[in-house]
Parts: sequence; structure tokens; C-alpha cells
Amino acid sequence: PVCDIEVPERLSSSYEQLKCYHLVERCVHVPAREGSEEEILLVHSPEHLEVAKSTQKMKEEELKSVSGNYDAFFFHPNTYRCARLAVGATLQLVDAVMSGKVCNGMALVRPPGHHSQRNAANGFCLFNNVAIAAEYAKLKYGLQRILIVDWDVHHGQGTQYIFEEDPSVLYFSWHRYEHQEFWPSLKESDYDAVGLGKGKGFNINLPWNKVGMGNSDYLAAFFHVLLPMAFEFDPELVLVSSGYDSGIGDPEGQMNATPEVFAHLTHFLMQLANGKLCVILEGGYHLKSLSESVCMTVKTLLGDPVPQITGEMTPCLSAVESIQNVRAAHKPYWKWLMYEGNYSSLFSSKWDCTKLHLLKKANTNPSTEQEFKMTNNDETVKVERFLELHMKNILFPVPPIKTATTTDSKVSAHLFPVPIHLVKEMEKTEIKALVSGFYADLVKEDKTLLSLGSVLAILDKILKKEVCNGVAESPTAAVSVAVALRHSVRFGFHRVLCIFVGDMQIIPNTEDGKILMIHICEKEHFSLLLKDAEGNDFFSAVLGFILPVAYSYQPNLTVIAVGPNRSLGISEISLLFALLQGLAESRIFAVIEDTEIHLMQSVAKALVGASTPHFGVYVPPTQEKVNKIKTLRDQFQQEWKMLQCSGKLSI
Repeated sequence: PVCDIEVPERLSSSYEQLKCYHLVERCVHVPAREGSEEEILLVHSPEHLEVAKSTQKMKEEELKSVSGNYDAFFFHPNTYRCARLAVGATLQLVDAVMSGKVCNGMALVRPPGHHSQRNAANGFCLFNNVAIAAEYAKLKYGLQRILIVDWDVHHGQGTQYIFEEDPSVLYFSWHRYEHQEFWPSLKESDYDAVGLGKGKGFNINLPWNKVGMGNSDYLAAFFHVLLPMAFEFDPELVLVSSGYDSGIGDPEGQMNATPEVFAHLTHFLMQLANGKLCVILEGGYHLKSLSESVCMTVKTLLGDPVPQITGEMTPCLSAVESIQNVRAAHKPYWKWLMYEGNYSSLFSSKWDCTKLHLLKKANTNPSTEQEFKMTNNDETVKVERFLELHMKNILFPVPPIKTATTTDSKVSAHLFPVPIHLVKEMEKTEIKALVSGFYADLVKEDKTLLSLGSVLAILDKILKKEVCNGVAESPTAAVSVAVALRHSVRFGFHRVLCIFVGDMQIIPNTEDGKILMIHICEKEHFSLLLKDAEGNDFFSAVLGFILPVAYSYQPNLTVIAVGPNRSLGISEISLLFALLQGLAESRIFAVIEDTEIHLMQSVAKALVGASTPHFGVYVPPTQEKVNKIKTLRDQFQQEWKMLQCSGKLSI
């Protein structure tokens, strides 16, 4: 009875839902094949392979006897062939991604693999598909750094055992643990199991010690643990052990995360390894929750705008405790954690390192999601009904055009990435009428008035949801943005995030509570001091502060203004644009004062979804910079709860 949940419908229902969303026809189909014995032996022992082979002709009693040698594994005469197909399909996906045939992809396979160990089947898993894929990629393509992200609700102890002494594989797993009460109930599944020998620091366990973890808990784990480590590790390939039993309604996980969170997690991982991302199915036993989550993952891999995340953006205290324990355990091994936890050296609460306009405490839960609690016997039906309504609420028509700019751009159209769409600038008579009616107090110079033809033409397309995002040039970016912000609020967008990069005289807005502004610049009195082109300050500031604040705020439009004397390099600016596309259904409006061709090209590429440029060797931030960002977190964590996963807690 224990394996009644591991059924063929897990694949067929997922595939049918993909067809329902018309996603199958948009994907490249990679044929499956059986993994060879040589490929299986990259990870498993010859003895394990021989036992698996011998089961093909066994009778039922023999199969039961052999299965009894393993924990929660049950043989069928077809198990061996199915497991070889799962291995082969996974390797086919790796080949397709590494050869450049596809950017990324997903392998829908059964049986799963992450519990399988070198010499033992375990937990529905015969061969460790993802571990074999990692060894295969190292051998065939000479890769030296592979990231494995395991978001299944069970600990992938098999993967951990295989790589715990290997610094070329960074393994991250979050899992239901409940202080070792939940299967597989291992001491080595706790946060202090960091790897062995040369592999110390390359095994990351984030144990969930209570059920009911939700979207904010998963995002906090990415912001405050996984993403900083991943960017420092700089993988050449990302493999996901993609178990959806960590989603809502699953009888194994009993978590509350809704399907769109997997779109956000996938979006973040797409910014690593030049976009080389292979997602391989592991668990997931509530068919509706599983199939919707698979679809959210594939939509994101295809480059669709990411749905707005739902739920209150407040991680629970148990999640915060686990995250802080992981950071403490890994502090000796990671440069980005070098100065974390040294609270005695914090500055006073008077902040001097960012200008952050918090104009009014706004509702941080803009969604229609109701908190879902599973308490009775009809929970499967309840979850199905909930998800039917939930998916209708969060899914939206994808704008027909991804990225727009105007025909008068000083950068020649042929220099932009191919998918960019050119729109005609707004007529001067229309601009003058708008300015005289609503923005006369802002527009004082003719050059600003002229540039508004481009700014407002693109912005209107975004506000009307005819395009997803856009980029405009303006000789007076600060004034153009002030007009754009007021114009957006007039249009009905009442949660606008605006980020200024560079030296600009920001014009205070009068739209109380409807706009959140963050300014990144070099002036000592109000800067995040991100001066190093190596990106060392960038990651601690963006992942440790800006993204948590932005996700707490949940904007319905993001405006990014780039001005002169920037403290960020082009690669940092591009990644900032890419990371923020997870917000506001990917509605981003870029206003750039500098017409430097490489900057415009790079921003446009980020907006159309091209992989972000490589950062090079990771350089850690200075203690002074880390302390300043920690000071900011302490100051604002009461307002923006996603900051509470690092630094001091205010309960």
C-alpha cells in the first residue's frame, strides 16, 4: 500500500496538463533511450546493477523477497527497463542542453532517483538519474562545477552520499525533517551535514522542522542561502531534482506552497550557468498539484512571464531558524558568509547607505489566495477545487510582444536582439496635452518634453498589457521616470517599484503609498556603495536586501532608471533586470540616460530573456559593506518581512 501513490498517472496527468496549456507544441521533443550499463556504473556498483537486471524474470514472491532488502522500494518485472529509460532520458536532456540544441528542458521520468545509493535502491528509486547525469556531464563535457538543486520534500540522501566528498558538485536540498522524525529520519539530513573531506561546504541541507511551509519560506531559502552560494560557486550546469511533493496538497509533504512558486524558483536558476538548466522529475503525488507545478516550471523554461507570487510574504519563524542555522554551519566555507553573524560590529540604527522611500505601509498580500489548511478526509478534492480557482486567478494572457523600444532609438535597430519590437513614439501634440494637463510641474525643459514621446509610447504599451516590458532612452532620466511613475498611478497601477541606478536627482513623488523607490548610487550619504566591477557588493546587496524587499512589496509594475556615474557594471545591471522579472508578471520599464550601445544591448537582451553574462571569479564583499547591508536589514525587517531570514530578528 505504501507505493500506491507512485503511479503512472503522475506522468500522464502532467503531460495532459502540458497539452492543455499548449506547452507541448512549443517544446523541442527529445527522444528517450535506455541508459547504458556503462552510464549506470558511473555512479552505481556492479553488484547493484546485477541485482536490478536479475529482477526482470522473477516471479512475484521472488520480487517481494528482493524488495524486502531495501527501504521503501518495490520491484516489478518492468522496473529495470523503466529505470534505464529514466536514466537515458535524463542524459538525452543533458546532451541537448550541453550541445546547444536547446537552452534548457525538463525530463518527465519514472521511477525517480535521488534516494538511490551506490549499492542500494531506496524510496521508490532504483538508479540515481541526477547523480548519473552529473557524472556523465563531467566525463563527456569536462565540466568542473555542477549545481544540483533538490526541492523534493524528502531528503535526497542518495545524492548526498554520492557527492559528499566531491567539491565539483554543489548539492542543495531542502526537505521535511521535523527534527529527524520524518523519513528517511537520518542525522545526516540535518543542517550540520556540510560534506566530508574536500567536499566540506559543498553539501547544503536545509531541514524544514514543521509542515505547512509556503511560498515565502521557499523564496527566503533561495534569497538567503541558495542563490548567494550558487553565484559564488558559479556552476557550468544546473540540475534540478524536481520533486513536487513540496507543493500544496501533497500527502507526503503536507506543505502549502502553490504551483507558481516553482515558476519563480525556476526563473532564478535560469540566471546561472549561462541558462544551462535541466529539470528532472522526482516526487509529487497529488496529481493536480503535481501537473500544475510541472506546467509552471515548463512555462518559465519557455520564457513566459512569471505569474505574481501569492500569499503573505512573511517566512515563518521555524523557516527563519533553519535558514540561519544553515548559514552558521556554512560560514567557514563560503566567502559571501565571511562577515555574516558578527553582529557586534553593526553600525547604529541610523542608516547612511541607501535612500529608501517607504511612503506608507501598504498591504503586502495583494493576491486573492486564501490560506489553505488541510484538515479533513476530503483533502484531495479540496485541493483540486482550490487549485482550479487559484490557477484561474494567477494565470493571465501573455502579451503578444515581449520587449519594445521606439523607432527613434539612437541605437540602430539591427543592434538590438532579434525579438525586440519597435513602436512609434507618441505625437508631440499628444505629449504637450498630457504634460500641460498632468505633469507641467515636472517638465521644465524642451529636451525632456521631446524624450517623453519615446518614454510614454513604450510605457502605454506596457500599461495596456500589449507588451511585457520595454526600454527607452531619455537625456533626463530622473524627470522622465517621475512622469512615468505618475502616469502609471493615474493608469491604475498602485504598487510600483522604482529602482534608480547611478547619480540622479530623484524627484519626490506625491503618490503616497503607491510607489516604493530604492536608489543605488555612489554618494556616501545615500548609497548602497556597489562600486566593484567584480560584483562582490552586488550579490550581498541585491540578494540580501533588494530582492527580499521587492518580493515583500509585491509590485504590479517595476521601473528601473539607469543614469550616469553608475556604481554597477553592465553585467550587474543586466542581472538586476533579469532577477526582477520575477515580479509584476515580468512588467519592467527601463529608462536609460546613457546611450552606450553595450548597455542598451545588454538590457534589451535581459528583457527578452537571453541568458545573463558571466561574472567571472567571485570576490567577497568587504566587512564594511556587509555591515551596512545588515544595518539596512535590521532597520527595515519589520516593514519588509522577507528580510527577517538574516541578521537580527525582530519578533
